[in-house]
Amino acid sequence: MSKPTDNPADPFKKALAEATKVMADDPEMTVTYSVDPSGMTKEGVRLPQVSRRMTRDEVLLARGTADAFALRRKYHDDATAAKYAPTGTLAREIYEAMETARCEAVGARDMPGTAGNIDAKIGHEATRKGYAEITQSADAPLPVAAGYLVRHLATGRDLPKGAENVMNLWRGFMEESAGATLENIDRVLADQAAFARLARKVIADLGYGDQLGDDPDAEEEDPDSGDEAQQDEDQQDSTGEDDSQEEDAEASPEQSQEEQQDASQAQVSEDDMSDMEEGEEAEMPEGEAPMEPPPPAPHSDADPNYSVYTTDFDEEIRAEDLAEAVELERLRAYLDQQLEPLKGAVSRLANKLQRRLQAQQNRSWLFDLEEGTLDAGRLARVVANPTTPLSFKQEKDTEFRDTCVTLLLDNSGSMRGRPISIAAICADVLARTLERCSVKVEILGFTTRAWKGGQSRERWLGAGRVQQPGRLNDLRHIIYKSADAPWRRARPNLGLMMKEGLLKENIDGEALEWAHRRMVARPEARKILMVISDGAPVDDSTLSVNPANYLEKHLRDVIAMVEKKKAVELIAIGIGHDVTRYYNRAVTITDVEQLAGAMTEQLAGLFDTDPRKRARVLGMRKVG
Repeated sequence: MSKPTDNPADPFKKALAEATKVMADDPEMTVTYSVDPSGMTKEGVRLPQVSRRMTRDEVLLARGTADAFALRRKYHDDATAAKYAPTGTLAREIYEAMETARCEAVGARDMPGTAGNIDAKIGHEATRKGYAEITQSADAPLPVAAGYLVRHLATGRDLPKGAENVMNLWRGFMEESAGATLENIDRVLADQAAFARLARKVIADLGYGDQLGDDPDAEEEDPDSGDEAQQDEDQQDSTGEDDSQEEDAEASPEQSQEEQQDASQAQVSEDDMSDMEEGEEAEMPEGEAPMEPPPPAPHSDADPNYSVYTTDFDEEIRAEDLAEAVELERLRAYLDQQLEPLKGAVSRLANKLQRRLQAQQNRSWLFDLEEGTLDAGRLARVVANPTTPLSFKQEKDTEFRDTCVTLLLDNSGSMRGRPISIAAICADVLARTLERCSVKVEILGFTTRAWKGGQSRERWLGAGRVQQPGRLNDLRHIIYKSADAPWRRARPNLGLMMKEGLLKENIDGEALEWAHRRMVARPEARKILMVISDGAPVDDSTLSVNPANYLEKHLRDVIAMVEKKKAVELIAIGIGHDVTRYYNRAVTITDVEQLAGAMTEQLAGLFDTDPRKRARVLGMRKVG
């Protein structure tokens, strides 16, 4: 007999696992739940963790993810997909997104109950990736938009807000380029091979025909089919010289678009180039837009040359979504226990900071005015001498501006042990202290989802190891406490830093740019960003295939951008490493136990009204 459990989520998990197996028509499939990203393998599927609280969002996300995986298992054939898969990276991503949408659309027709669950999954992903805030098509991923459009056309269902936004940004371009092809979706939806051929045609219509590779159906056509069969035979029997001669002979104005697509990839590239040149000469004078989509936006506002191989596996996630509430409480208790001896010193420094802040927030009064609030303290003079005029007072407005402070914590493996423990407790105490002074505080962390590249590297290896691919790892940006969340609610989240396996590698430049974007969007008049790190950015997967200073250069570029824009005041604290070579306003400490004092002094210095005191505190110096 199985051991009874008091977790109220267990019956739901068991029922969902059984339903997923039935829906996928695979009774041997394994179903597990994890805080790690969801995924599917040949053996089974990994679903999002469901906590004891069983919130509505958790349940819908788990159901939607399970339904999506089950439908792909049921309606998708790997061999057929591999046969028609394009060779180019972007074309293959569009192809995969359309195939996923096909499986979900067929499932929605056969089992209507799955549609709402998958809508919840799509909405969650769109919210996590910020799709609702995108305003330009260049910032929206075209493959994702193509998948959304296929699902919308096939089911007729409205998409969640963020997903609909991404689809609409690209919809005009896609319908103008491939509208006639997309009209045939209903006829081929249930036939994966026919749909794959349609997807390849859509990709060619969108302008990526050069990434399709050879036509997989060319070798299977009837030899009596005329010119096309002869063309295939010529391609198989000819030498390299014959190929080049045949390309010159066949690149005639009378050659149809379908024949061009059946040719070799090199011929497709040449024909597409000539077609594009002819199209520009013929169409541009008539005022029509070019068929090519706009170039994608750079991955970094600080350095347009900074590249990222793929962002598909990056995540921005709340701390409470990476562990169950019970585990967070246990980790928080462990953190408190580890740092019990340090709490007294940290609290004294925090009280000192609070007194300095509150001293600036004290309001003052102007007396002996002719109008305002009646000054009761002056009434005695009126009683003694009735000819004395009444005295009024007015409250003087404070010069203390509304402020938001962001603490960006390095969550890399080199911070493991005492450094990350002290960083967590200092962030906790500062958040509590600043909240008492009506200063909003946000606590963020940055690391990667895997060592040595993760899924990004696996995709790069599968695509043929392109040269200098750019950043080659899966980012994990963690929100421990948002600026508007009360400290008492976010307090357990800081215990997550004690979780084994969380701390991996660090890509500081993109994390700093992410935190800066979040701060710029805040309404407060003053914004302060404090970075706490123990050294330069390190990611072995990225640095092994790019220049050795690739990540360090990007960090310097981001710092220069932040300091140039001056929308955010940037300061940094280095633990055991000199970060003053990166940041203009920085301090380096040699002992992690000095972190509390350094954080307090840095923040207090920023709030000092005396510019000379601020200059002394914020000057570059080394503590210890």
